[in-house]
Amino acid sequence: MQLTRKDLNPACFARRVARKVQRMRKRSLFREHCEKIKRFKGRHAGERCFIIGNGPSLNRMDLKPLKDETTFGVNAIYLNYEKMGFRPTYYAVVDPNVAHDRADEINRLTGSTRFFPQTLSHWLKPGPGVLYVNYSERHWAGPDHRIVARFSRDAGRVVYSGSTVTYLNLQLAYHMGCDPVYLIGMDHSYTVPPHARGRTIVSRGDDPNHFHPDYFGKGYRWSYPRLWRMEKALRLAREEFEADGRAIINATVGGKLEVFPREDYETVIRQDGAGNDG
Repeated sequence: MQLTRKDLNPACFARRVARKVQRMRKRSLFREHCEKIKRFKGRHAGERCFIIGNGPSLNRMDLKPLKDETTFGVNAIYLNYEKMGFRPTYYAVVDPNVAHDRADEINRLTGSTRFFPQTLSHWLKPGPGVLYVNYSERHWAGPDHRIVARFSRDAGRVVYSGSTVTYLNLQLAYHMGCDPVYLIGMDHSYTVPPHARGRTIVSRGDDPNHFHPDYFGKGYRWSYPRLWRMEKALRLAREEFEADGRAIINATVGGKLEVFPREDYETVIRQDGAGNDG
């Protein structure tokens, strides 16, 4: 550690040392978590799973039959826990706005293994069931300034941004060997308020884009939806799964996501994991 003139002040020097020690501890923690995530490889090989989006279509679906399935939830899905009757197997957040605005609620969650980018550890604290992923967004700016999507087959090494937290869950599901992966609640349609400016929107009223009006209710911040970026990443996810003989299927009730083949949700939940009627 190189010394500066400020370090002649004992208080300044002590703070600098404390920050250095904290960074070293976090690096060690992140390495440890990457090793733990590697142990999830193939954990659900050949088993179906459900990635739950948070669109309004969830209000048209009975999620209770998913209680004993492998499920992935995101962001403020906990506003639906009582109605669902269960907590998802896995839970993820990637949006700094969500991490900042809902940190207290998210840090109190239990019952799910939670995956967060290491960059959000300032708000989303370590604890039982929390694992930090090595989350990269650098791929979005290619050398010719085009958008370049990437998909990780090894979530214990790195995972990539796809402008939606669902993309993280798809990479985790791939790492765990899930097949098929069903998407629900992926409405892929947003009403953007006329006052929106820039990449971050501050809500002035009830949220029309999710299953609950308080999801991004008054005062909450959310990121401007860039659907074309999401679709570019999701198409790559489909290609990666299909190249490995696996499938991603959209079982959302309605919605505008047409990147993946569709199946009827009610039909899917009547089947067991092998596709047989239960």
